[in-house]
Amino acid sequence: MKTILKSVLLLFLLAFSLQSCEDQDDVESPADLQVKDFVWKGLNQYYLWQADVPNLADTRFSNQDALNSFLRGYSKPEDLFQDLLNKPISKFPKGQAIDRFSWIVDDYTVLEQELQGTSKNDGVDFRLSYKPNSTTELIGYVRYILPNSNASTKDIKRGDIFNAVNGTQLTVSNYQALLAADSYTLNMVTFNATTSTFESNGKSVALVKTTLDENPIFINKVITSGSHKIGYLMYNGFYANYDTQLNAAFATLKAQGITDFVLDLRYNGGGSIQTATRLASMITGQFTTKIFAKEKWNAKINDYFEINDPESLNNRFVDKIDGAAINSLNLTKIYILTTSGTASASELVINGLVPYISVVQIGETTVGKNVGSITIYDSPTFGKAGRNPNHKYAMQPLVLKIVNASDFGEYTNGLPPTFEQLERISNLGVLGDASEPLLNAAISKITGSTSKKTESDKGVALKTFTDSKGMSGIKNQMYLEKAPEGLLRSLK
Repeated sequence: MKTILKSVLLLFLLAFSLQSCEDQDDVESPADLQVKDFVWKGLNQYYLWQADVPNLADTRFSNQDALNSFLRGYSKPEDLFQDLLNKPISKFPKGQAIDRFSWIVDDYTVLEQELQGTSKNDGVDFRLSYKPNSTTELIGYVRYILPNSNASTKDIKRGDIFNAVNGTQLTVSNYQALLAADSYTLNMVTFNATTSTFESNGKSVALVKTTLDENPIFINKVITSGSHKIGYLMYNGFYANYDTQLNAAFATLKAQGITDFVLDLRYNGGGSIQTATRLASMITGQFTTKIFAKEKWNAKINDYFEINDPESLNNRFVDKIDGAAINSLNLTKIYILTTSGTASASELVINGLVPYISVVQIGETTVGKNVGSITIYDSPTFGKAGRNPNHKYAMQPLVLKIVNASDFGEYTNGLPPTFEQLERISNLGVLGDASEPLLNAAISKITGSTSKKTESDKGVALKTFTDSKGMSGIKNQMYLEKAPEGLLRSLK
């Protein structure tokens, strides 16, 4: 209902848009400029920082001809898109970037699939880190293997380390090209903890990417420790088409009468805002209809909602999924595991729960993505209906900032852990096992026992570069399931 209301309200934006516009200015762009025209108009209407980009100003072009002249200065839509962003990471890679996450694709089918957990994938989820004493060379280690993938049939597992692809050392300049191929061979190494060096072990693993559906519910179990029945859920992506299965996972935990709960988001790069709201509602249950998170759009859209329907900017705790009751745990305390790869909707869950229950975060500081996106298509309303049949471009630009019920959302440097616990390649442990370092730390906090320390706790902690989800870009998103469909803004 909220999404439908937004769509209706934004259709009325035309009545309030740029009073000096003339009907004759609202003409179609030439065929060779259609994609670029869509890019400019979509960002002009929805982009979060529209007011901070001079070339996106409502007064920038007097008519369509003036806009066309500007668009002809770009050979590719991608170049135009990057130039219209507010200090994008592609141009400000050394920490000064403001927009780190806006995205454009030339095939919206691929985008739609990846937002729901379907991608071309060999099944190896990995993290890339700098080699000790190097600022250019990288090593990778396997975090987990996806079931039913090509990798699941090969001799490769969590904790395995690689430093090269097809015999070429991974570096900050070549890793994307090497790992983007549909097939490649990983060259494996062994870490020598004594010398902190990586030594070839002569092993290699050939991998082939296939179309793969990733069920984000990776592990769901109960661990008994003394009088505690600890629910443990490793959840790796906020994919809305798995919400029913997520609710079923909570039903299993609830039926077993858990006393405590550990939510593992260490490898979760984010996803649907709706799913994040539902997950928070499953964790709690006692706050139905209270505000979970608030959206803040660019001035011209946000001001309209504030005047006409401020409720549209709120995301509230719910008790149903498509009419089915949510299986809520009614918790007052939760333990959440994070790493530097925890992003977007994962951070939203953490931040959104803080005003209501005790959140104990264990692991590393998160990415720091407090902004969300929508999928924008080349259509009269920027929605799916009536898409331009001449191309398949779509954009996933940042359009909103999100804050919790206490109006806090300033965490662009990440959410710091309550208790720091680094993952170390010399002892990653088995996911879901009570002795795995991060999970063991959570269990120790729950039971009041002493966590199991190992020699690896004193070992080298490699500096993170990126991970397989971050490389995709699409998988490090926080997005609305459906974009509010606004009418195309005319040019002055």
